[in-house]
Amino acid sequence: MKRSATDGRVTGGLIVLCAGMSACMAQSEGDGDFQAGEPLGTVNEAGEATPMTDNVKVYGSYRFAESCTFDPERNLILAMNAGVAQDVQENDGYVSLINPDGSVHTTKWIGATRDGLTLNHPLGSAVADGVLYTVDIDTVRTFDLATGEPLDSFPVEGATILNGIAVADDGTIYASNTREPERIYEITADGSASVFVDGEPLALPNGVAIDQDGNVVVVNIGNSDVLTFDRQGNLIRTENAAEGGNDGVVVLEDGTKYVSSVRFGSVSRIRPGQQAEVVAAGIPSAASMCYDSTQNQLVIPMNNHNAMAFVALGD
Repeated sequence: MKRSATDGRVTGGLIVLCAGMSACMAQSEGDGDFQAGEPLGTVNEAGEATPMTDNVKVYGSYRFAESCTFDPERNLILAMNAGVAQDVQENDGYVSLINPDGSVHTTKWIGATRDGLTLNHPLGSAVADGVLYTVDIDTVRTFDLATGEPLDSFPVEGATILNGIAVADDGTIYASNTREPERIYEITADGSASVFVDGEPLALPNGVAIDQDGNVVVVNIGNSDVLTFDRQGNLIRTENAAEGGNDGVVVLEDGTKYVSSVRFGSVSRIRPGQQAEVVAAGIPSAASMCYDSTQNQLVIPMNNHNAMAFVALGD
């Protein structure tokens, strides 16, 4: 596919839309080689690739952003975008790269083209050992964190809507299924899936994290419970966020948990052995947040508001 600085043209039978170097995309799934998108820029009148100058900042680049994760090596936030609804167009999900100040680095890093890519409706995400993990309806998909290249896809039999995801040190994946059946699935590093927790105390399970001891932490939309399971699936601790309707959970190295309420727009902090306290509020659709460990901030996607909120954390 030839890139163009025009608004649109037909090339090789495909409608090609372009808005800078990283925004050209074929509107039907191709079967060529995967290509990652490039940082923001254009092609100038002389036909030369021209990166955006340092005195320009662009904000946005979201379409139903549900989750994010942080790449400390590049100091970039990876935002998962579901794209348009599945009944309008399948395989429209994409990943944008966001600078720590909220400005856009790359509008569509994964999803610049659909060649060699299937990404329908990405929700939760995680980064581990140079791999980006995301859940996509009933499948766990992985990508090379350095290049964006698709790696493995692990179908999860019985899943109806995978939502949250976390990855343990040994590569085992834990993913929540929010709709019936309400479950946490365990997927081994080679893609073998099994049920980790089924039913109560899950109540519309959503966010999943791994704590400092290697346990699996889950938050519910249906109540304020923050549930900690050991790796055998035994419930070992129940804490409570300040409000229910929870989506995201972050666990810091000292055991402090942050929980975001997608229903009520608050962020709860739960220090070990203490009651929850609200540290941010009024955030519409506060979804599956991530922790930017370099800037010491929470980054909170806001779903259909097509935005992200940033919460600086103190000492």
